[in-house]
Amino acid sequence: MAVVSADRDYFTQMMARSGPEAQGLYFPPYCPERRIPMTGRGQLRIGRRSQQRGTVPEIDLSVPPEDPGASHQHALFQEQPDGSWIVVDQDSTNGTTVNGSPDPITPHTAVPLNDGDRVHVGAWTTITVHRA
Repeated sequence: MAVVSADRDYFTQMMARSGPEAQGLYFPPYCPERRIPMTGRGQLRIGRRSQQRGTVPEIDLSVPPEDPGASHQHALFQEQPDGSWIVVDQDSTNGTTVNGSPDPITPHTAVPLNDGDRVHVGAWTTITVHRA
């Protein structure tokens, strides 16, 4: 299960690291948590929908409130043959971090995920991975 939520702590850390271009960003006043089943899907794309690019990610961060810090093709969860999952940053503009690390993961590099790991994308989105 992927639990998608707005994370105020992550937003605060991201804003502290950002330059003047992030000045207009604000934490959304309301952002309901979403639960997205992962099992049996093989992979889940994380990003923002774009009709122009023809992208419709399974974890769509363009639904209100849209996370402007997420790339259209930001990252990917991929199921492994043993049933575990990895995350791969798709060379996103703002990077992908795991478990609050200040350093983004290397683009196009598989990072194994464990139960309870938190994947941070965009300006405030945290996706927590829960194994059944």
